[in-house]
Amino acid sequence: MNYSELVRTLRALDLTVFTAESCTGGLIAKKITDIPGASEVLNGGIVSYTDRIKEKLLGVKPETIENHTAVSAETAAEMAAGAARYADIGVSVTGYASEWNGCEVGLVYIGISFGGRTAVKENRFSGTRDEIRNAAADTAAELIMKMISSVPV
Repeated sequence: MNYSELVRTLRALDLTVFTAESCTGGLIAKKITDIPGASEVLNGGIVSYTDRIKEKLLGVKPETIENHTAVSAETAAEMAAGAARYADIGVSVTGYASEWNGCEVGLVYIGISFGGRTAVKENRFSGTRDEIRNAAADTAAELIMKMISSVPV
């Protein structure tokens, strides 16, 4: 993913992003802030590693996590919508980048909320923990580009 292109496009469209990251641990925000001019497009981000933070700071309903788990399309959608309260675009990532409690390693949900619409993509990545996290971050950035590509300049 070309993060320079993402930052340039967001700047041209005068759009901002806020990240809500779980398994990527802030990697999307880090990759964006590696690009000069990122302060004009990245409002901030939350590493929402616990259910409590997902609920308190992003507005994920406790019943969503109880009924669907923290790693689900439903949770990713609510995380993205919560992140969009802080910017034009909310992006969320929740998944399993490494073995934990018999989970499906590589299962990652990415949510994008923009213009009152929220979309979630289920992904199954493979590789090491770092490879899964990088693939998730890059896929999230690609989804942002795809979503904003229909916005008139």
